Amino acid sequence: MPLGATVDDGGVNFSVFAGDATSVELLLFDSHNDEQPVATIPFDPVRNRSFHFWHMYVRGLGPGYHYAFRVDGPKDDPGKRFDPEKVLLDPYAKGNTNTLWKPVEACRPGDNLASSMRGVIVDPRAYDWEGDQPLHTPMSDTVVYEMNVRGFTRSQSSGVQHPGTFAGIIEKIPYLKDLGVTAVELLPVFAFDEREVRGINPIDGSELRNYWGYDPYGHFAPQASYCVSPEEGSQITEFRDMVKALHRAGIEVILDVVFNHTGEGNHMGPTISFKGFGNDAYYLIHPTERQYYMDYSGCGNTVNANHPIVEKFIIDCLHYWVEEMHVDGFRFDEGSVLARGGDGAPMEFPPVVWGIELSEELAGTKVIAEPWDAGGLYHVGRFPGARWSEWNGRFRDDVRRFVRGDFGLVGTMATRIGGSQDIYHGRSQGPTNSINFITAHDGFTMYDLVAYNGKHNDANGEGNRDGVDENLSWNCGWEGETDDPGANALRRRQIKNFATILFLSQGVPMFVAGDEIGRTQRGNNNAYCQDNELSWFDWELADGNSDLFRFFKGMIALRRLHASLRRSSFLTGELNQRGIPDISWHGIDLDQPDWGVGSRVLAFTLAGVDPLEPDLHVMVNMDDKTHDFAVPRDGGRSWLAVADTAKASPDDIAEPGQERPFEDERYAVEGRSIVILSSRET
Repeated sequence: MPLGATVDDGGVNFSVFAGDATSVELLLFDSHNDEQPVATIPFDPVRNRSFHFWHMYVRGLGPGYHYAFRVDGPKDDPGKRFDPEKVLLDPYAKGNTNTLWKPVEACRPGDNLASSMRGVIVDPRAYDWEGDQPLHTPMSDTVVYEMNVRGFTRSQSSGVQHPGTFAGIIEKIPYLKDLGVTAVELLPVFAFDEREVRGINPIDGSELRNYWGYDPYGHFAPQASYCVSPEEGSQITEFRDMVKALHRAGIEVILDVVFNHTGEGNHMGPTISFKGFGNDAYYLIHPTERQYYMDYSGCGNTVNANHPIVEKFIIDCLHYWVEEMHVDGFRFDEGSVLARGGDGAPMEFPPVVWGIELSEELAGTKVIAEPWDAGGLYHVGRFPGARWSEWNGRFRDDVRRFVRGDFGLVGTMATRIGGSQDIYHGRSQGPTNSINFITAHDGFTMYDLVAYNGKHNDANGEGNRDGVDENLSWNCGWEGETDDPGANALRRRQIKNFATILFLSQGVPMFVAGDEIGRTQRGNNNAYCQDNELSWFDWELADGNSDLFRFFKGMIALRRLHASLRRSSFLTGELNQRGIPDISWHGIDLDQPDWGVGSRVLAFTLAGVDPLEPDLHVMVNMDDKTHDFAVPRDGGRSWLAVADTAKASPDDIAEPGQERPFEDERYAVEGRSIVILSSRET
């Protein structure tokens, strides 16, 4: 121990799990592009093996060298895939390069030395963190901004020195700080093959590539293509530089991590690492036809997450990113896979889930589950205790339907705005167990939700069959781009409606990079293979849609100002110190909410948490026509107009201290708009 390549002052210790192996070789390379090793060192099966692990200390070796393994073992079981000619990447490698990589050579038996991946020996000890530590921002105060590292600055419009890299994000920190988000959630940064061809774009003939990164092969290594000088072993330094810079700006780093499957694919996929070290330990194998994998991920294989060795691997990995890389949290892709046992069935107390729950090293770390998988498990509200937060897919779907104008959702919307207590009501749970989102990388952008009724995925080369068919969207009368001023104005209003509901709801808000400036994917709701302008952040929109940016910024600031929007316990109607209920529900008239199936209007008054905090009164009108909503006047309250999504910028949201007094008994709320009032002392 520890597993991987560990540097000390005298050399490097190598350790790998290969419990059923009969022989292991270490290959050392001077450079990332050397086709032949400078040394091949066999492990002595007696001296260099303890229990399940093969280990060797090489004196005089240091950082910067590259390495790989060859492993042999039994051939009588098709569930084991030992091939002594295959060159294998260390699962614990802290850095790697794939400049020679040819996946076709790894998909067939035999030698692939000249086209294999290589690990990089990295010494993490020398880095100067300058006192940096994870920020531990409370979940109730968190605003999550989901982004793709490459896509955020890859466009020429970004104007950064190193587009598409961790360094590029550093240059854009002033933008993030101005917007007001408290955390960036990075799409996968574990090493993956970005050059993996996913087909041909039938529109322009270009290659379709792995853009999102949901096919990892190196869980301890930052993605090489996101670095300026990866061949020099700079991956962890460049990643740490980004984390340190974001922390200085008060912004946390959450990683979207993939432990449900790997880039090795199905039985015809490449042998990169896990297959060659312990195929039937790392993966769920078909019980009778052991050459095949059980696939609950939809990606060809499923990680055997609750095997003891794999559980250790996952938790070791999380500890590494927290302790050595200062990451603040994780979002677990297809997190329900983590609840499956070796037979694929869900477990009541899955060891890896509870291992994360009870880890002392992760006690201050945010853990967020995508609580479903491709095999049909749907665990919303079922991850243990107050520790785990979850992507709330029901929030997404209900808000989309309500804002597009569906009837019969007023009661449901009250529940979602209140923190989804119907889902998160047990085991010490609260609103912060709910990650509230309307958009994510997978699906329409917020602009496309209001511009397209159907998906337009033809550029993906799958005949528009990929991606979900029901997007719960409404195009405001025109499919796609239009010059119609009425439709464009309505689309802007609808985006503001989405943002208003998102930031007014109890729970943890998350939105996708570019929603705040009207980024479009032209109706593509599955841009996993579009590493091009279709997916990249268009920085010219930041100027062209500055009014949307200003509105998002204003809503985030409003949320930060009002503790009543950031509660860690559910609203109950109990009275605050001023004798006012924490929440009161209304319709067009006070204390008369219309929960009927024909209603599309809702209002509520949210009391300040302490005597000095203003109350908020919110009026939501998703009807097509204007309604006159009653405004509370009890308790001597008077009101200031904070936001009105029907108004044009800058009147749509007031700057702090610039709110206009509202003295009337009723407020005319235009169709498809939301109004926010804030109380003031009288």
